Amino acid sequence: MDTREITIPTLGQRDVQANDAALREDVRHLGATVGEMLAEQVSEAFLTRVETLRTAAITRRQQGQSVEALAGQVVDLPVELALDLTRAFSTYFQAVNIGERVHRIRRRREYQHASEQPQPDGLLDVLRKLKASGVSADELIGWIERLNVEPVFTAHPTEAQRRALLEKEQEIVRCLINGFDASRTPWEIRGDWERLRMALTAGWQTSETAPVKPSVQDEFEHVGFYLGGPLYRVVPVFYEQFEDALHEIYGVPYRLPTLLHFASWVGGDMDGNPNVGADTIRATLRGQREMILDRYASEVSALASLLSQTRSRTTVTADLDARIERYQELLPKAAAAIRPRHADMPYRVLLTLMRARIRATQRDDSDGYPEVGELEADLQSIIESLRAAKGEHAGLFAVRRLMWRVKTFGFHLARLDVRQDSRIHAEAVGALLADPQWATRAPEQQLDTLRAYAGREKVFPASNDVTAQRTRAVFVALADAQETYGPKATGLYIISMAKSAADVFAVLALARYGGLVDARGNVPLDVAPLFETVDDLKRGPEVLQTLLADPVYRLHLAARGNRQMVMLGYSDSGKDGGTVASRWGLQRAQVELLEIAREHNVALSFFHGRGGSASRGGGRVMNALMASPRGSVAGRLRVTEQGEVIHRKYGIRALALREIEQSVAATLRASLRPRIQEPREAEWKATMAALSQTSREAYRGFVGDERFVEYFRLATPIDVIERMTLGSRPSRRGTMKGVESLRAIPWVFAWTQCRAIITGWYGLGSALERSAAEFGESRLHEMVRDWAFFRTMLDDIDMVLAKCDLDVALQYSRLAGELHEPFFSRIRDEFERTVHWVLRIKRSDRLLAADPRLAESIRLRNPYVDPINLLQVDLLQRWRAGSSEDDELLAALVATVNGIAQGLQNTG
Repeated sequence: MDTREITIPTLGQRDVQANDAALREDVRHLGATVGEMLAEQVSEAFLTRVETLRTAAITRRQQGQSVEALAGQVVDLPVELALDLTRAFSTYFQAVNIGERVHRIRRRREYQHASEQPQPDGLLDVLRKLKASGVSADELIGWIERLNVEPVFTAHPTEAQRRALLEKEQEIVRCLINGFDASRTPWEIRGDWERLRMALTAGWQTSETAPVKPSVQDEFEHVGFYLGGPLYRVVPVFYEQFEDALHEIYGVPYRLPTLLHFASWVGGDMDGNPNVGADTIRATLRGQREMILDRYASEVSALASLLSQTRSRTTVTADLDARIERYQELLPKAAAAIRPRHADMPYRVLLTLMRARIRATQRDDSDGYPEVGELEADLQSIIESLRAAKGEHAGLFAVRRLMWRVKTFGFHLARLDVRQDSRIHAEAVGALLADPQWATRAPEQQLDTLRAYAGREKVFPASNDVTAQRTRAVFVALADAQETYGPKATGLYIISMAKSAADVFAVLALARYGGLVDARGNVPLDVAPLFETVDDLKRGPEVLQTLLADPVYRLHLAARGNRQMVMLGYSDSGKDGGTVASRWGLQRAQVELLEIAREHNVALSFFHGRGGSASRGGGRVMNALMASPRGSVAGRLRVTEQGEVIHRKYGIRALALREIEQSVAATLRASLRPRIQEPREAEWKATMAALSQTSREAYRGFVGDERFVEYFRLATPIDVIERMTLGSRPSRRGTMKGVESLRAIPWVFAWTQCRAIITGWYGLGSALERSAAEFGESRLHEMVRDWAFFRTMLDDIDMVLAKCDLDVALQYSRLAGELHEPFFSRIRDEFERTVHWVLRIKRSDRLLAADPRLAESIRLRNPYVDPINLLQVDLLQRWRAGSSEDDELLAALVATVNGIAQGLQNTG
């Protein structure tokens, strides 16, 4: 291997722990391999230029030099060179990101070897803590029976990775994991690095993004990569490890119920996306069914080869023989195709016939499985037969793994949620009632009218209105889906921008209009209002109170088991009122909503619409759940997984397993041992309410300025993000008249790119300063020490502040011309104020003092992101000067967006 090295920004080059030595070694090899690849694919001179720019960026940071000198090295470069430089640094980030993920796997294995010290926040760790806190086996099992953890995969457009590149990344991961094996020969090691280099080089020769926006089908295939790949593989492993942990800590042999499920918005999220509707709902459900049945057919074939037992060497149960006989009659062609020499292999015969029946199910033939329970019954028959004939170690393990998959994924893979804006429902209802003023009528008036249509008294008349027809078609598709695929195939119906009980009644009325009614005359649909803005969160309790007090709605809810789901929007509430007001609005809303549900004897569950960044509710699941209001978890966790977060959490099998484990462990711990009642909370809540109000005023005073939108569009790369081919959904709602018109993801994405990230902190400094004067600093110190909610919020904002760089943000701001100084001076002042007060309240001398590993990672990554930022500023200026028409410049800009996202590991 070439001895040249390029130092990759990663952990462990200063004050590093000894257990990161292996990571440093991986990074050293990766750096050398990337350098060799760049010299080969571009030139030696190019590699030298990359090194020069890299060294200058490091020197600038180390010596506190102005960013202008570094910026001068990337001004007016030929577009092709700018693109190659951007991609070179992006490739380094890709390599180090993979290295760090693989190191997480290495560290997990080290914890598993050291059984006396379980991995923090894992199942063993949490079960030990629960037992130490006095939780008995019976109490624990009682809660396990109630557990329901359901990650929900969305199609929100922040993940730019093509599937071809994801597959190459998995090859790199496999090669690095092979390095864990100390027994591998030099020849085998060399082969691993050759395959790794091949994957890197092929990736270099592949464009990061497609030339056209992805279709809904493309988005389905992307999410299917994770659901049908890593997650399909690890689901049974999770159950096995959970059962082992229960036995180790509590000594109980316990068969777990199915507590893990998956859902998706891909193909069902109509909110602002004209490309989604009845047709995509049908196509997605059909595609998901096809995908999961393919997986089952393949696995059943493998089991048929594995379970080769012959009748001369073992016995089988009468039930298994009866199934063989029945299937030979049901599937005569498949039975006739079985080789005579396999006739004395009962398990192989049955599994071969089961595979034929699975294929018949895919074709919708009459001899297919009518529902997933019959496939489960076949597998259970095999399990019982193996147990009865000393087959515990002759294939039972593999059959049980398939059973866990079937119980988890069913015949639908993931429940399909449907989402639509309340305004579309209002438009459809107005057309059906021939009332052009419907949308402007008071909610109480709307509710009085809709009650008859939502119940069983009236059905809307037919209409030729386009919106009414499209809306009706959606409910017809849902009715057909439940009949064809079963009730588990469809999930929630989510109402975006829900503002009143009438919005919920509109959905029930439209569902009846579309024929979504069961044999008992009920609408078989769980309707979840989504409270998104700060004001909507405040109105949420009133909306729920109206719903639960209404006899028509209570009849509907009784048919749904008296369970109500409410979705909470972290993204739009943050965009609307800033992070502090959003966090407090969400916390307060949960408390009030839970109180109302308890009064009406209704089980209320929350669906958390979190994004990847802290600005949109992202963060560690254990911290988030332990900081949530008491009683808000109650055994259930339903949360969105968006954009690059899906890839980071679920792209590698071992990390997908760790993510599932942490989610279940956190849900269990927060349910069994929520934070204790705190008598000082009344004072803390009053302080937090004041903090929220002051923060929101400061935030709205900034983003509500009449020229703010113009500044935003000049001082960030939002115009590039809007042109990127990331998702099938438009990036804004109609014309850009204000912050409200922009979707939350591009909003956060743009501010993250320019390194100001105001979405994650603006307004907090002013709020802390005023609250310190009003309530005293001692109360704020007390809150951060003793209140998990406040501490978690400040920790998240601490991390965002550490990722900011106002020297870089200044370069972007100057693109705004005359608007630069009045706006940037406010950003700079509030940033300095926020950093000062966060450190002061936390009694810390530096950001991320409590997380030195993350601090070091950010510190070492920053110099490598800087050149891409400065390239982006220069390219933006040139692109806009040409009326944003130069496609070559746009391609280079898109590469800078991807590169910065790789470096910061955040988009929207």
